[in-house]
Amino acid sequence: MKNPEYLILFGGVLHFFTLIASAMVPKTLDWKGELAKLMPFLRTLFWVYGAFIVLTILAFGILSMLHFRELAGGEPLARSVCAFIAIFWGVRLVVALFVFDASEFLTTWYFKLGYHVLTATFIYQTIAYGYCAFL
Repeated sequence: MKNPEYLILFGGVLHFFTLIASAMVPKTLDWKGELAKLMPFLRTLFWVYGAFIVLTILAFGILSMLHFRELAGGEPLARSVCAFIAIFWGVRLVVALFVFDASEFLTTWYFKLGYHVLTATFIYQTIAYGYCAFL
């Protein structure tokens, strides 16, 4: 590809769309009701882990939007960051495909569409950042 900067820039935008979708998860999956069944420490731990994942995705998006030229530039640090982001999304893709069974929640056409769009996003992030990591 002649200009991988656009891969990173588009990837940055996708991170923010992923966060929008993530914001709908607690209500959709009834976290309030389901997490109430857990002991307080585990309930808090779950929310803290969720917050750290959101912060990580937010950082990926911000770094990608502000430093897309540098990330696509092929310097060792840029390649390392891109490799980490690619691995992050690649593992998330594997989890989506082989670990999670979301079928009981895919009850409407828009939930199904959203699930498939997120899966396509994970594929894009893995390929785009992986490509820039190994230019």
